[in-house]
Amino acid sequence: MTSTLRTLTVPLDVESSSGGLPSFLVRDDVLCWSRREAGLVGFGELTRFNATGPERFLEADIWWRHLILEAEITDQVELPGTGPVAFGSFAFSKTSPHVSRLILPELVVGIRDGRAWATQLTFDDGELTEAGVLASVDYWLSGGEPNGEDSAEGRSDVGPSPDTVAADGAGHLSHGSLSESAWMQAVADGVEEIRAGKLEKLVLARDVVATLPDGVNAAEVLRQLAARYRECWTYGVDGLVGATPEMLIQVEGRTAQARVLAGTLDRRDADGMDGSPMEYAERVLAGSDKQRHEHEIAIDSLTRQLAPFSEAMNSHSEPFILELPNVWHLASDVKAELADIEGHVPTCLALINALHPTAAVCGTPTLVAGALIRKLEHLDRGPYAGPVGWLDAAGNGEWGIALRGAVIEDANTVRLYAGCGIVEGSQPEAELAETWAKFRPMLEALGIRR
Repeated sequence: MTSTLRTLTVPLDVESSSGGLPSFLVRDDVLCWSRREAGLVGFGELTRFNATGPERFLEADIWWRHLILEAEITDQVELPGTGPVAFGSFAFSKTSPHVSRLILPELVVGIRDGRAWATQLTFDDGELTEAGVLASVDYWLSGGEPNGEDSAEGRSDVGPSPDTVAADGAGHLSHGSLSESAWMQAVADGVEEIRAGKLEKLVLARDVVATLPDGVNAAEVLRQLAARYRECWTYGVDGLVGATPEMLIQVEGRTAQARVLAGTLDRRDADGMDGSPMEYAERVLAGSDKQRHEHEIAIDSLTRQLAPFSEAMNSHSEPFILELPNVWHLASDVKAELADIEGHVPTCLALINALHPTAAVCGTPTLVAGALIRKLEHLDRGPYAGPVGWLDAAGNGEWGIALRGAVIEDANTVRLYAGCGIVEGSQPEAELAETWAKFRPMLEALGIRR
């Protein structure tokens, strides 16, 4: 045995992966990052890094850089996501007991721009060969033994209340930490704090618990999300699954990009209205002072925090409407050229450390909003609204915000999360309805109707 990481990346026959990444989602313990026909899927677990607390991003960054410093990397493809890749999920809060993690798989399959590849990773001394990599692909796709920790490990969430809020033949939903009425009161309390001038925006989340008597099929959940929400980034890391429309930071070489969302409209609200659905969205969403104000807070937060790491930056002067199957969002894309800081371009995790949490998932001012979240939510968000994604040895990576997602707590139980941006004009009933619109992707993927 050797403590040196060794990897071999070889091209795959594109025809054999014509189904795109969803065709590789055959195991419930798979690691996944997918959008349209591109992304990465990881199998097995070679090692992992765990951390909690305010330094979790920097500690993970140090661990990763030490791991790859002496790595022996053979890469026949040389694209972002080739060579050593770690998948990660981080707790939203620095005070959360939930364990943040980077996971190094045994095998990674990637697809990008019509090219496919596989990377085998090992600490063993044995020779890595192209035939061995292809055999590893066949092994995992044919049902190799699971390897990894229980996805519920490290969680400290309270159990659901006995109040059932929805049911059908596939399963049922129960309230999480707060009932609907209690959560609406939390929204009202938050609005009062904003009106008192203590903060400008607050993001409040709630949870519901899904119980599926026939069991949770995580691979099928990921396939459903990847197929239905093609404009989102479908993620699966250690029992955390979802499809996020929001990119916290994407790094390729020296270029960083982000997609900021704030302002939401349920597409069902357009039923029976005059004009086309998009005309309705333009009128009600883009034409709303409340929604545009919420969006401006979010975009200003992101660009202000990213500026010290950038030598040039640009973003949309006006937000655009992002159309998803369940909702419309006001969205803005930001692009920055990263600056050399003390002779180095900042890493993905260093950027995340500076950017998280953004106003889109916390509020502003950050410290005031964070304290109020802990007071009003009665909920440990765990990985919800925390960074989720991947990074490679070359410094590339994609890190979304873990939204529209859930944690698989055991074989039959899934905890779903959704949140809303609260500003002075927010109405509790409307915010509650918005959470149900945001729960819809996961409910559909689980086969639960409401």
